[in-house]
Amino acid sequence: MQSWEEKLTEATRDGKILVANFSTPWSGPCRSIAPTYGELADKYPSLMFLTVDVDTLAEFSTSWEISATPTFFFIKEGRQVDKFVGADKVQLPKKIAAVANATRV
Repeated sequence: MQSWEEKLTEATRDGKILVANFSTPWSGPCRSIAPTYGELADKYPSLMFLTVDVDTLAEFSTSWEISATPTFFFIKEGRQVDKFVGADKVQLPKKIAAVANATRV
């Protein structure tokens, strides 16, 4: 939780969008998208990437109404601006590229 608050504060201060990946380490889809997520984090330094383990932070995850993993939230200035559910290795990069490009405008 402390890391979440720190990253959220840092992203807001720096004017970055926080990409939060709500996932579990045992889920096949979460494991399959993890390398892609890592590559995207390297490719888009203008965004801030964070992974939340829904098992470790179950109550917190419930407050975000996570019904499937992985679920990706895009948060700007403390508010959700977009959401993406699933481990689609084609659509997730497109979504992140669109969010990154929107922040440049």
